[in-house]
Amino acid sequence: MPEMPEVETVRRGLLDLVKDRRIENVEIRYQNLITGDVDEFKETVTGATITDIDRRAKFLLIHLDNGYTIISHLRMEGKYRVSADPAMIDKHSHAIFSLDNGQKLIYNDVRKFGRMQLWPTDRLAENKSIAKLGPEPLSTEFTFENIKPRIIRHRKDIKTVLLDQSVMSGLGNIYVDEVLWQAKIHPETPANHLTDEDIKKIIECSNHEIDIAIKSGGSTVRSYLDAAGHAGTMQNSLKVYGKEGEPCERCGTEIEKIKVGGRGTHFCPKCQVIK
Repeated sequence: MPEMPEVETVRRGLLDLVKDRRIENVEIRYQNLITGDVDEFKETVTGATITDIDRRAKFLLIHLDNGYTIISHLRMEGKYRVSADPAMIDKHSHAIFSLDNGQKLIYNDVRKFGRMQLWPTDRLAENKSIAKLGPEPLSTEFTFENIKPRIIRHRKDIKTVLLDQSVMSGLGNIYVDEVLWQAKIHPETPANHLTDEDIKKIIECSNHEIDIAIKSGGSTVRSYLDAAGHAGTMQNSLKVYGKEGEPCERCGTEIEKIKVGGRGTHFCPKCQVIK
């Protein structure tokens, strides 16, 4: 699943390719892609110009000049491509936006889990998906004072808590494993057992991991590609995710993989001791 660094990379690429382009036609080939009325979506978007593209956590926010924003969640395998080549459109192309320069903004999704929703731009904070999001790494709100109470009120394991987007947003399975390894915290540690120092380490490591991942263009572990069709390189720098059976870079102990909250979880049994 694309996480915050991958979605940020997609955002930057799309901004360079489609900003200030007018949408001349919209084709929705998979009706369930749209949350809300499909015809209303097409009618509102057609003729509008893309003025900017923002991001909140894992959501892309495609702003239009008519006062509306397309909230796009890529979910498992959603991806955007911009091309004038008809061969780029295939059976997995579920939304096609024809632009005024002859290019097409194509949304592909093999799994069909992604969603798009039209929402008034000046009311984005009221959208239930956006409103419930916690602070995200690298933001001014991502502080110890904001994050500590969100974490320690939970008795669940810290891995599950960090995956909860209402606690802190933007991190998924890959980067939570990486952050906990960097912070030397066992993924099954109850969240309310963490010390202030533990939480400060989670904040510090989250900022570091996300910053490096964005600079690397994200992680291509399965099928992620950016808007230009390029793979990310962060997977070459991962320390623990997908490394089961390999020696820990810190201590040489074999990395283990377990299930935590139903998610495959990688950790070092020596560096990350449960509390």
